[in-house]
Amino acid sequence: MLEIIFLGTGTSQGIPVIGSKHPVCLSQNKKDKRLRVSISISWKNKTYIIDCGPDFRQQMLNNSISKIDGILFTHEHADHSAGLDDIRPFFFKYGNIPIYAHKRVLKALKKRFNYIFDKKNKYPGVPSVDSNKIDFDFPFFLNNEKITPIKVLHNKLSVMGYRIRDFAYLTDVKTISEKELKKLKNLDVLVINALKKESHISHLSLDEAIEIIKKLNPNRSYITHISHLMGFHDEIEKSLPTGINLAYDNLKIVSRWQPFYYVI
Repeated sequence: MLEIIFLGTGTSQGIPVIGSKHPVCLSQNKKDKRLRVSISISWKNKTYIIDCGPDFRQQMLNNSISKIDGILFTHEHADHSAGLDDIRPFFFKYGNIPIYAHKRVLKALKKRFNYIFDKKNKYPGVPSVDSNKIDFDFPFFLNNEKITPIKVLHNKLSVMGYRIRDFAYLTDVKTISEKELKKLKNLDVLVINALKKESHISHLSLDEAIEIIKKLNPNRSYITHISHLMGFHDEIEKSLPTGINLAYDNLKIVSRWQPFYYVI
């Protein structure tokens, strides 16, 4: 059994947007308040985080997460990686934090957080990580579970989604190839992004996301990486087909294991 927490479900600015008078930004509904996108996923007493954006610290506090066993990165954009420095409390208690990312993403992180990766003249109190390079075409294992990378395109940037058992997490998708779609058959839960109702150059619209969901036909689906321009949570939720929901911050779900097969 996989336990998933939606730590954040918002887009790069979060909701409310600073200084915005948009009605969604002024909403008092907790489901309309969204931190930057991230999830935690736990199994067999281990917890992994997918992406650690600028709200990472608050997300850990909001969900009383006191230990993590690694961080998987989808890509290097700031809303998915800017919180890496806030692993300090975990490092102080448990030592180096394993991170998993494509070589391009590791290169960007090393440039942005050079002091974390520096092996010489390290300043006291700075956290350290153990870097693990992963590739789109090669599954790997965490805590005795197979992790299948899924390659999607964020406009022209390759972004890594992940399949773990019968759960899949895709963010910042605009397009996905037929080859990669084959890796997503027989899902229990699919998480996929939709920025707003209207078309966008690098993110799926709501209708585009629903089209992919219908093609893959998972048991349940959740929409994440949501802009305030999508509209009020409760109103959009009512308009969605059965089995498709808008995720919201701190939502907890469970995905149960089922055997699956796909052709690469």
